Amino acid sequence: MFERPKSGERAVLVHLTFPHISESSDSAEFAELAMAAGAEPVAKIFGRRPAPDPKFFIGKGKLEEIKSALAAFDAALIIFNHELSPAQERNVERETRCRVLSRTGLILDIFAQRARTFEGKLQVELAQLNHMSTRLVRGWTHLERQKGGIGLRGPGETQLESDRRLLRRRVEFIKQRLDKVKVSREQSRRARTRQAIPTISLVGYTNAGKSTLFNALTGAHVLVANQLFATLDPTLRAIELPEIGKVILADTVGFVSQLPHGLVDAFRATLEEVAQSALLIHVVDAHDDKRDEHIHQVNLVLNEIGADDLQQIVVMNKSDLDESFTHGENEDQGNLNNYPPHQIATSALTGQGLEQLLLAIQKALSQETVIGWIQVAANEGKMRALFYQNHAVVEELPQEDGGFNMKIKVSGIKWRQMCQVFTELSSKLQNIP
Repeated sequence: MFERPKSGERAVLVHLTFPHISESSDSAEFAELAMAAGAEPVAKIFGRRPAPDPKFFIGKGKLEEIKSALAAFDAALIIFNHELSPAQERNVERETRCRVLSRTGLILDIFAQRARTFEGKLQVELAQLNHMSTRLVRGWTHLERQKGGIGLRGPGETQLESDRRLLRRRVEFIKQRLDKVKVSREQSRRARTRQAIPTISLVGYTNAGKSTLFNALTGAHVLVANQLFATLDPTLRAIELPEIGKVILADTVGFVSQLPHGLVDAFRATLEEVAQSALLIHVVDAHDDKRDEHIHQVNLVLNEIGADDLQQIVVMNKSDLDESFTHGENEDQGNLNNYPPHQIATSALTGQGLEQLLLAIQKALSQETVIGWIQVAANEGKMRALFYQNHAVVEELPQEDGGFNMKIKVSGIKWRQMCQVFTELSSKLQNIP
Protein backbone atom coordinates (compact mmCIF):
# COMPACT_ATOMS: atom_id res chain seq x y z
CA MET A 1 0.00 0.00 0.00
CA PHE A 2 1.44 3.36 -1.01
CA GLU A 3 1.85 6.23 1.44
CA ARG A 4 -1.10 8.63 1.23
CA PRO A 5 0.19 11.93 -0.16
CA LYS A 6 -0.42 15.24 1.57
CA SER A 7 -3.36 17.11 0.13
CA GLY A 8 -2.47 19.84 -2.32
CA GLU A 9 -4.40 22.88 -3.55
CA ARG A 10 -3.73 22.31 -7.26
CA ALA A 11 -6.59 20.10 -8.40
CA VAL A 12 -7.81 18.24 -11.47
CA LEU A 13 -11.60 18.41 -11.81
CA VAL A 14 -13.53 15.49 -13.32
CA HIS A 15 -17.07 15.89 -14.62
CA LEU A 16 -18.91 13.17 -16.55
CA THR A 17 -22.39 13.15 -18.07
CA PHE A 18 -24.64 10.10 -18.22
CA PRO A 19 -27.65 9.75 -20.53
CA HIS A 20 -29.86 8.20 -17.81
CA ILE A 21 -29.32 11.14 -15.41
CA SER A 22 -31.55 14.03 -16.49
CA GLU A 23 -30.42 16.47 -13.77
CA SER A 24 -26.65 16.50 -13.83
CA SER A 25 -24.92 19.16 -11.76
CA ASP A 26 -23.45 22.23 -13.42
CA SER A 27 -19.75 21.99 -14.31
CA ALA A 28 -19.27 25.76 -13.85
CA GLU A 29 -20.81 25.55 -10.37
CA PHE A 30 -18.53 22.59 -9.67
CA ALA A 31 -15.47 24.74 -10.43
CA GLU A 32 -16.83 27.46 -8.11
CA LEU A 33 -17.27 24.88 -5.35
CA ALA A 34 -13.67 23.75 -5.77
CA MET A 35 -12.40 27.34 -5.56
CA ALA A 36 -14.64 28.01 -2.55
CA ALA A 37 -12.86 25.13 -0.81
CA GLY A 38 -9.47 26.72 -1.55
CA ALA A 39 -8.48 24.51 -4.48
CA GLU A 40 -6.86 25.85 -7.64
CA PRO A 41 -8.39 24.05 -10.63
CA VAL A 42 -5.53 23.53 -13.10
CA ALA A 43 -7.27 21.07 -15.43
CA LYS A 44 -10.80 19.95 -16.18
CA ILE A 45 -11.55 16.49 -17.52
CA PHE A 46 -14.92 16.10 -19.23
CA GLY A 47 -16.42 12.93 -20.59
CA ARG A 48 -19.56 10.98 -21.40
CA ARG A 49 -20.31 7.40 -20.45
CA PRO A 50 -23.40 5.19 -20.72
CA ALA A 51 -22.86 4.20 -17.06
CA PRO A 52 -20.17 4.56 -14.36
CA ASP A 53 -17.34 2.03 -14.48
CA PRO A 54 -17.70 -0.36 -11.51
CA LYS A 55 -13.99 -0.24 -10.70
CA PHE A 56 -12.83 3.32 -11.42
CA PHE A 57 -16.13 5.17 -12.11
CA ILE A 58 -14.35 6.54 -15.21
CA GLY A 59 -12.95 4.57 -18.12
CA LYS A 60 -9.29 3.60 -18.49
CA GLY A 61 -8.81 6.23 -21.18
CA LYS A 62 -9.99 9.02 -18.87
CA LEU A 63 -7.85 7.56 -16.09
CA GLU A 64 -4.76 7.95 -18.28
CA GLU A 65 -5.87 11.48 -19.18
CA ILE A 66 -6.09 12.33 -15.48
CA LYS A 67 -2.61 10.91 -14.88
CA SER A 68 -1.20 13.06 -17.67
CA ALA A 69 -2.90 16.18 -16.28
CA LEU A 70 -1.55 15.46 -12.79
CA ALA A 71 1.97 15.19 -14.13
CA ALA A 72 1.70 18.20 -16.46
CA PHE A 73 0.35 20.60 -13.83
CA ASP A 74 2.03 19.09 -10.76
CA ALA A 75 -1.39 18.60 -9.13
CA ALA A 76 -1.93 16.46 -6.05
CA LEU A 77 -5.72 16.33 -5.81
CA ILE A 78 -8.51 14.87 -7.97
CA ILE A 79 -12.04 16.12 -7.37
CA PHE A 80 -15.02 14.31 -8.88
CA ASN A 81 -18.32 16.10 -9.41
CA HIS A 82 -20.03 12.84 -8.51
CA GLU A 83 -20.48 10.36 -5.71
CA LEU A 84 -17.92 7.57 -5.85
CA SER A 85 -18.13 4.40 -3.82
CA PRO A 86 -15.34 3.83 -1.26
CA ALA A 87 -13.88 1.10 -3.50
CA GLN A 88 -13.87 3.39 -6.55
CA GLU A 89 -12.10 6.16 -4.59
CA ARG A 90 -9.54 3.66 -3.33
CA ASN A 91 -8.92 2.22 -6.80
CA VAL A 92 -8.41 5.65 -8.41
CA GLU A 93 -6.05 6.63 -5.59
CA ARG A 94 -4.01 3.48 -6.14
CA GLU A 95 -3.69 4.15 -9.85
CA THR A 96 -2.94 7.88 -9.63
CA ARG A 97 -1.17 7.97 -6.24
CA CYS A 98 -3.15 11.13 -5.49
CA ARG A 99 -5.89 11.99 -3.08
CA VAL A 100 -9.43 11.66 -4.48
CA LEU A 101 -12.37 13.73 -3.29
CA SER A 102 -16.04 13.30 -4.21
CA ARG A 103 -18.65 16.06 -4.50
CA THR A 104 -19.95 15.29 -1.00
CA GLY A 105 -16.45 15.42 0.47
CA LEU A 106 -15.87 18.75 -1.28
CA ILE A 107 -19.05 20.33 0.14
CA LEU A 108 -18.26 18.96 3.59
CA ASP A 109 -14.81 20.56 3.42
CA ILE A 110 -16.35 23.95 2.53
CA PHE A 111 -18.79 23.68 5.41
CA ALA A 112 -15.97 22.75 7.78
CA GLN A 113 -14.07 25.90 6.77
CA ARG A 114 -17.11 28.21 7.09
CA ALA A 115 -18.58 26.95 10.38
CA ARG A 116 -18.10 29.59 13.07
CA THR A 117 -20.58 28.79 15.84
CA PHE A 118 -20.33 25.87 18.24
CA GLU A 119 -23.51 24.37 16.80
CA GLY A 120 -22.30 24.76 13.21
CA LYS A 121 -19.01 23.02 13.96
CA LEU A 122 -20.81 20.12 15.64
CA GLN A 123 -23.20 19.75 12.69
CA VAL A 124 -20.36 19.70 10.17
CA GLU A 125 -18.34 17.21 12.21
CA LEU A 126 -21.37 14.91 12.47
CA ALA A 127 -21.85 14.98 8.70
CA GLN A 128 -18.13 14.34 8.16
CA LEU A 129 -18.06 11.40 10.56
CA ASN A 130 -21.14 9.83 8.98
CA HIS A 131 -19.51 10.22 5.57
CA MET A 132 -16.21 8.86 6.86
CA SER A 133 -17.79 5.81 8.50
CA THR A 134 -18.29 4.14 5.11
CA ARG A 135 -14.77 5.04 3.99
CA LEU A 136 -12.60 3.96 6.91
CA VAL A 137 -11.25 1.09 4.87
CA ARG A 138 -9.90 3.51 2.24
CA GLY A 139 -6.15 3.82 2.68
CA TRP A 140 -6.04 1.66 5.80
CA THR A 141 -6.46 -1.90 4.53
CA HIS A 142 -3.07 -2.83 5.98
CA LEU A 143 -4.63 -2.45 9.45
CA GLU A 144 -7.25 -5.11 8.82
CA ARG A 145 -4.94 -7.75 10.28
CA GLN A 146 -5.36 -8.81 13.89
CA LYS A 147 -2.98 -7.21 16.35
CA GLY A 148 -0.07 -9.48 17.11
CA GLY A 149 3.05 -9.59 19.23
CA ILE A 150 3.86 -10.53 22.81
CA GLY A 151 0.81 -10.06 25.00
CA LEU A 152 -1.38 -9.18 22.05
CA ARG A 153 -2.01 -12.60 20.52
CA GLY A 154 -5.51 -13.98 20.51
CA PRO A 155 -8.88 -12.94 19.13
CA GLY A 156 -8.25 -9.28 19.85
CA GLU A 157 -9.78 -6.52 17.75
CA THR A 158 -8.77 -5.31 14.33
CA GLN A 159 -7.54 -1.73 14.08
CA LEU A 160 -10.36 -1.01 11.67
CA GLU A 161 -12.96 -2.25 14.15
CA SER A 162 -11.35 -0.10 16.86
CA ASP A 163 -11.51 2.95 14.60
CA ARG A 164 -15.17 2.29 13.88
CA ARG A 165 -15.96 1.88 17.57
CA LEU A 166 -14.27 5.18 18.44
CA LEU A 167 -16.06 6.88 15.56
CA ARG A 168 -19.45 5.59 16.77
CA ARG A 169 -18.74 6.95 20.23
CA ARG A 170 -17.90 10.38 18.84
CA VAL A 171 -21.06 10.38 16.69
CA GLU A 172 -23.21 9.53 19.71
CA PHE A 173 -21.53 12.29 21.73
CA ILE A 174 -22.14 14.90 19.01
CA LYS A 175 -25.78 13.84 18.62
CA GLN A 176 -26.30 14.29 22.36
CA ARG A 177 -24.82 17.80 22.22
CA LEU A 178 -26.95 18.68 19.19
CA ASP A 179 -30.06 17.40 20.99
CA LYS A 180 -29.32 19.95 23.73
CA VAL A 181 -28.97 22.66 21.08
CA LYS A 182 -32.28 21.55 19.58
CA VAL A 183 -34.00 21.86 22.97
CA SER A 184 -32.54 25.36 23.36
CA ARG A 185 -33.80 26.34 19.90
CA GLU A 186 -37.26 24.99 20.69
CA GLN A 187 -37.35 27.00 23.92
CA SER A 188 -36.42 30.17 22.03
CA ARG A 189 -39.04 29.40 19.39
CA ARG A 190 -41.72 28.82 22.03
CA ALA A 191 -40.78 32.11 23.69
CA ARG A 192 -41.28 33.93 20.38
CA THR A 193 -44.59 32.12 19.91
CA ARG A 194 -45.78 33.20 23.36
CA GLN A 195 -44.94 36.76 22.39
CA ALA A 196 -46.76 36.28 19.06
CA ILE A 197 -43.66 37.10 17.03
CA PRO A 198 -43.71 35.44 13.59
CA THR A 199 -40.51 34.21 11.95
CA ILE A 200 -39.71 34.89 8.28
CA SER A 201 -36.91 32.80 6.75
CA LEU A 202 -34.79 33.75 3.77
CA VAL A 203 -34.19 30.65 1.66
CA GLY A 204 -32.66 30.18 -1.74
CA TYR A 205 -29.86 28.78 -3.81
CA THR A 206 -26.36 29.52 -2.62
CA ASN A 207 -24.96 32.91 -3.71
CA ALA A 208 -28.43 34.23 -4.62
CA GLY A 209 -27.90 37.32 -2.43
CA LYS A 210 -29.75 36.28 0.73
CA SER A 211 -27.23 37.84 3.13
CA THR A 212 -27.14 41.12 1.18
CA LEU A 213 -30.94 41.26 1.26
CA PHE A 214 -30.90 40.36 4.97
CA ASN A 215 -28.51 43.23 5.70
CA ALA A 216 -30.60 45.65 3.62
CA LEU A 217 -33.80 44.76 5.46
CA THR A 218 -32.40 44.61 8.99
CA GLY A 219 -29.37 46.91 8.95
CA ALA A 220 -27.21 44.00 10.14
CA HIS A 221 -23.65 43.35 9.03
CA VAL A 222 -23.72 39.67 8.12
CA LEU A 223 -20.76 38.54 6.00
CA VAL A 224 -21.42 39.09 2.31
CA ALA A 225 -19.15 37.49 -0.28
CA ASN A 226 -19.50 36.54 -3.94
CA GLN A 227 -18.83 32.88 -3.25
CA LEU A 228 -20.79 29.70 -2.61
CA PHE A 229 -21.80 29.03 1.00
CA ALA A 230 -20.55 32.38 2.33
CA THR A 231 -23.26 32.01 5.01
CA LEU A 232 -23.35 28.81 7.02
CA ASP A 233 -24.47 29.70 10.53
CA PRO A 234 -28.05 31.09 10.73
CA THR A 235 -28.55 34.67 11.88
CA LEU A 236 -31.77 36.10 13.34
CA ARG A 237 -32.72 39.79 13.59
CA ALA A 238 -35.93 41.60 14.60
CA ILE A 239 -37.63 44.19 12.37
CA GLU A 240 -40.85 46.20 12.77
CA LEU A 241 -43.62 46.05 10.17
CA PRO A 242 -46.66 48.39 10.06
CA GLU A 243 -49.86 46.74 11.35
CA ILE A 244 -47.89 43.55 12.06
CA GLY A 245 -45.41 44.71 14.67
CA LYS A 246 -42.24 42.84 15.51
CA VAL A 247 -41.14 39.96 13.28
CA ILE A 248 -37.99 37.85 13.23
CA LEU A 249 -36.03 37.61 9.97
CA ALA A 250 -33.75 34.57 9.64
CA ASP A 251 -30.82 34.28 7.22
CA THR A 252 -30.17 30.62 6.44
CA VAL A 253 -27.58 28.50 4.67
CA GLY A 254 -27.90 28.42 0.88
CA PHE A 255 -28.97 25.26 -0.89
CA VAL A 256 -27.20 23.61 -3.80
CA SER A 257 -28.01 20.87 -6.29
CA GLN A 258 -27.30 17.35 -5.03
CA LEU A 259 -27.00 18.63 -1.45
CA PRO A 260 -25.67 15.65 0.54
CA HIS A 261 -28.37 14.00 2.63
CA GLY A 262 -25.89 13.76 5.50
CA LEU A 263 -25.73 17.55 5.59
CA VAL A 264 -29.51 17.88 5.55
CA ASP A 265 -29.72 15.43 8.47
CA ALA A 266 -26.88 17.09 10.39
CA PHE A 267 -28.39 20.56 9.94
CA ARG A 268 -31.88 19.32 10.82
CA ALA A 269 -32.02 21.44 14.01
CA THR A 270 -31.10 24.56 12.05
CA LEU A 271 -33.41 23.80 9.14
CA GLU A 272 -36.31 23.27 11.56
CA GLU A 273 -36.23 27.05 11.99
CA VAL A 274 -37.23 27.23 8.33
CA ALA A 275 -39.95 24.58 8.67
CA GLN A 276 -41.50 26.47 11.63
CA SER A 277 -41.55 29.83 9.82
CA ALA A 278 -44.71 31.79 9.16
CA LEU A 279 -43.45 32.86 5.73
CA LEU A 280 -40.58 32.03 3.38
CA ILE A 281 -38.81 34.60 1.24
CA HIS A 282 -37.41 32.57 -1.64
CA VAL A 283 -34.47 34.59 -2.97
CA VAL A 284 -33.58 33.92 -6.62
CA ASP A 285 -30.64 35.29 -8.62
CA ALA A 286 -32.54 36.98 -11.46
CA HIS A 287 -29.32 37.33 -13.46
CA ASP A 288 -28.64 33.57 -13.40
CA ASP A 289 -29.56 31.68 -16.57
CA LYS A 290 -30.34 28.60 -14.47
CA ARG A 291 -32.68 30.37 -12.07
CA ASP A 292 -35.65 28.07 -12.89
CA GLU A 293 -33.54 24.99 -12.20
CA HIS A 294 -32.27 26.49 -8.94
CA ILE A 295 -35.82 27.27 -7.80
CA HIS A 296 -36.65 23.63 -8.40
CA GLN A 297 -33.63 22.45 -6.39
CA VAL A 298 -34.54 24.70 -3.44
CA ASN A 299 -38.12 23.44 -3.45
CA LEU A 300 -36.82 19.86 -3.38
CA VAL A 301 -34.88 20.61 -0.18
CA LEU A 302 -37.89 22.44 1.31
CA ASN A 303 -39.97 19.34 0.59
CA GLU A 304 -37.36 17.18 2.32
CA ILE A 305 -37.48 19.24 5.53
CA GLY A 306 -41.29 19.53 5.51
CA ALA A 307 -41.48 23.20 4.56
CA ASP A 308 -42.90 22.85 1.06
CA ASP A 309 -46.45 23.84 2.07
CA LEU A 310 -45.44 27.17 3.63
CA GLN A 311 -46.40 30.41 1.93
CA GLN A 312 -43.61 31.82 -0.25
CA ILE A 313 -42.72 35.19 -1.70
CA VAL A 314 -40.36 34.70 -4.65
CA VAL A 315 -37.83 37.55 -4.75
CA MET A 316 -36.02 38.03 -8.05
CA ASN A 317 -32.85 39.55 -6.59
CA LYS A 318 -29.96 41.19 -8.50
CA SER A 319 -32.57 42.57 -10.91
CA ASP A 320 -30.33 45.61 -11.52
CA LEU A 321 -28.10 43.28 -13.55
CA ASP A 322 -30.98 42.16 -15.80
CA GLU A 323 -32.91 44.79 -17.77
CA SER A 324 -35.95 42.54 -18.09
CA PHE A 325 -36.49 42.82 -14.33
CA THR A 326 -35.72 46.51 -13.78
CA HIS A 327 -39.37 47.59 -13.83
CA GLY A 328 -40.65 44.65 -11.81
CA GLU A 329 -42.80 43.35 -14.67
CA ASN A 330 -40.80 40.76 -16.45
CA GLU A 331 -42.52 39.16 -19.42
CA ASP A 332 -39.86 36.51 -19.90
CA GLN A 333 -39.76 34.63 -16.63
CA GLY A 334 -39.44 31.16 -18.07
CA ASN A 335 -41.29 28.64 -15.93
CA LEU A 336 -41.58 30.93 -12.89
CA ASN A 337 -45.36 31.05 -13.30
CA ASN A 338 -45.38 27.44 -12.11
CA TYR A 339 -44.26 28.69 -8.71
CA PRO A 340 -46.02 30.81 -6.04
CA PRO A 341 -47.58 33.94 -7.57
CA HIS A 342 -45.92 36.44 -5.21
CA GLN A 343 -42.86 37.59 -7.14
CA ILE A 344 -41.00 40.81 -6.40
CA ALA A 345 -38.08 42.17 -8.45
CA THR A 346 -35.44 43.62 -6.12
CA SER A 347 -31.83 44.65 -5.91
CA ALA A 348 -30.55 44.30 -2.36
CA LEU A 349 -27.42 46.19 -3.41
CA THR A 350 -29.20 49.32 -4.70
CA GLY A 351 -32.36 49.11 -2.59
CA GLN A 352 -34.64 48.72 -5.61
CA GLY A 353 -37.92 46.96 -4.80
CA LEU A 354 -37.35 46.70 -1.03
CA GLU A 355 -40.42 48.80 -0.20
CA GLN A 356 -42.57 46.59 -2.41
CA LEU A 357 -41.10 43.53 -0.70
CA LEU A 358 -41.94 44.84 2.77
CA LEU A 359 -45.49 45.58 1.64
CA ALA A 360 -45.77 42.07 0.19
CA ILE A 361 -44.54 40.58 3.49
CA GLN A 362 -47.04 42.68 5.42
CA LYS A 363 -49.86 41.62 3.09
CA ALA A 364 -48.88 37.93 3.27
CA LEU A 365 -48.81 37.95 7.08
CA SER A 366 -52.10 39.81 7.41
CA GLN A 367 -54.11 38.15 4.62
CA GLU A 368 -56.38 36.43 7.10
CA THR A 369 -57.96 38.80 9.63
CA VAL A 370 -59.79 37.70 12.78
CA ILE A 371 -62.42 40.17 14.06
CA GLY A 372 -64.72 39.59 17.01
CA TRP A 373 -65.63 40.23 20.64
CA ILE A 374 -64.03 38.51 23.62
CA GLN A 375 -65.06 38.56 27.27
CA VAL A 376 -61.95 38.99 29.44
CA ALA A 377 -62.46 38.30 33.15
CA ALA A 378 -60.98 40.51 35.87
CA ASN A 379 -58.37 37.85 36.70
CA GLU A 380 -57.26 37.48 33.06
CA GLY A 381 -54.95 40.48 33.00
CA LYS A 382 -52.22 38.62 31.10
CA MET A 383 -54.64 37.86 28.27
CA ARG A 384 -55.73 41.51 28.09
CA ALA A 385 -52.09 42.63 28.09
CA LEU A 386 -51.34 40.23 25.19
CA PHE A 387 -54.06 41.85 23.07
CA TYR A 388 -52.65 45.32 23.70
CA GLN A 389 -49.10 44.13 23.11
CA ASN A 390 -50.12 42.96 19.63
CA HIS A 391 -52.16 46.11 18.85
CA ALA A 392 -55.26 43.94 18.50
CA VAL A 393 -57.73 46.03 20.55
CA VAL A 394 -60.25 48.04 18.51
CA GLU A 395 -62.68 48.82 21.31
CA GLU A 396 -62.89 48.01 25.01
CA LEU A 397 -65.99 48.16 27.24
CA PRO A 398 -65.47 47.76 31.02
CA GLN A 399 -67.93 45.46 32.83
CA GLU A 400 -69.43 45.76 36.32
CA ASP A 401 -67.59 42.64 37.55
CA GLY A 402 -64.20 44.19 36.74
CA GLY A 403 -63.80 42.39 33.43
CA PHE A 404 -63.80 43.75 29.91
CA ASN A 405 -65.70 43.17 26.71
CA MET A 406 -63.04 43.65 23.99
CA LYS A 407 -63.44 44.01 20.26
CA ILE A 408 -60.28 42.69 18.62
CA LYS A 409 -58.90 42.76 15.11
CA VAL A 410 -55.74 40.76 14.44
CA SER A 411 -54.05 38.83 11.62
CA GLY A 412 -54.73 35.13 11.39
CA ILE A 413 -51.12 34.21 12.12
CA LYS A 414 -51.02 36.31 15.28
CA TRP A 415 -54.37 34.91 16.39
CA ARG A 416 -53.10 31.33 16.08
CA GLN A 417 -49.96 32.24 17.99
CA MET A 418 -52.02 33.81 20.78
CA CYS A 419 -54.21 30.71 20.86
CA GLN A 420 -51.08 28.69 21.61
CA VAL A 421 -50.50 30.89 24.66
CA PHE A 422 -54.15 30.86 25.79
CA THR A 423 -55.86 27.76 24.40
CA GLU A 424 -59.30 28.95 25.55
CA LEU A 425 -59.26 31.95 23.18
CA SER A 426 -60.81 30.06 20.24
CA SER A 427 -63.88 29.16 22.34
CA LYS A 428 -64.20 32.66 23.81
CA LEU A 429 -64.24 34.51 20.48
CA GLN A 430 -67.66 35.71 19.31
CA ASN A 431 -67.47 36.51 15.61
CA ILE A 432 -69.08 39.68 14.32
CA PRO A 433 -71.80 38.83 11.77
